Amino acid sequence: MKRVLITGAGSCVGMCIEKWLNQWPEKYSVDSVDMRNDSWKSFDFSKYDSVYHVAGIAHVTLDPSMESLFYKVNRDLTIETAKKAKESGIKQFIFMSSGIVYGNSSHIGEEFIITKDTKPNPANFYGMSKLQAEEGIKKLEDECFKVAIIRAPALYGLGMKSHYNNLSSFAKKFSIFPNIKNTRSMLYNKNLAEFVRLLIEYEETGTFWPQNAEYTCTAQIIKDIAVVNKKNMLLINGFGWIFKIMAKFLPAVDKAFGSFAYDMKLSEYKENYRIVSYMDSIKEIEKESDSLLVEKLM
Repeated sequence: MKRVLITGAGSCVGMCIEKWLNQWPEKYSVDSVDMRNDSWKSFDFSKYDSVYHVAGIAHVTLDPSMESLFYKVNRDLTIETAKKAKESGIKQFIFMSSGIVYGNSSHIGEEFIITKDTKPNPANFYGMSKLQAEEGIKKLEDECFKVAIIRAPALYGLGMKSHYNNLSSFAKKFSIFPNIKNTRSMLYNKNLAEFVRLLIEYEETGTFWPQNAEYTCTAQIIKDIAVVNKKNMLLINGFGWIFKIMAKFLPAVDKAFGSFAYDMKLSEYKENYRIVSYMDSIKEIEKESDSLLVEKLM
């Protein structure tokens, strides 16, 4: 029996992992602890084998006034939690980092494929806070305390706050979209959950870059969501130059239409964790979204 503690109670990612592991009650025992106040410091870590640390700040404005809070939560809290885990005799600490340590998406029309030789290059204090957290917990690693770091690409799934939600909303409201080619790595929450399960099962250490088996393109995601919802979506060519100009004034344009992808070789693992295909993930999310809407209306 593997005993797992999720630090970050109530987080979408944490709840997804807990629900996933609970499918095997004979193999995994899972608890979570709230990290939003100091009560976690008196929580008994000693009875667990692995800690999965997901507590952190993301998907909020990068207002300069929040910089110190990002470092306090994403860096300092992570290192402090890892130290407590080590002192408590826990064997493995899994940290939910982010691809943001490599910087932002490329400019429109440019490729950005991250390989094993690509060096981290944070573009803002969000990325730097994650990278410094990685560096801090690596220093704690020894033969008895293993550290596994997950540099996740764009995460998405039912109930998660992600860019996918904006694309889904657009696809349901409109019928045309610019056909701008880009390359994106994404990771469905169920694929992440299975990957985390395997890291726990094999007591892994090191840095990992999981992603779906397929690259995606923003325009194609819009098209596929529309198809699943039985809507027509016309992708219009020839407007890339307009968005390139817009991107000079609006960074969100590059975020939407730029490229950011991992070399598929980085994401290989000894067991298959990509249990849901990209297209099936869209079908699952959109189907569940519809059923939840029906429940609310009733």
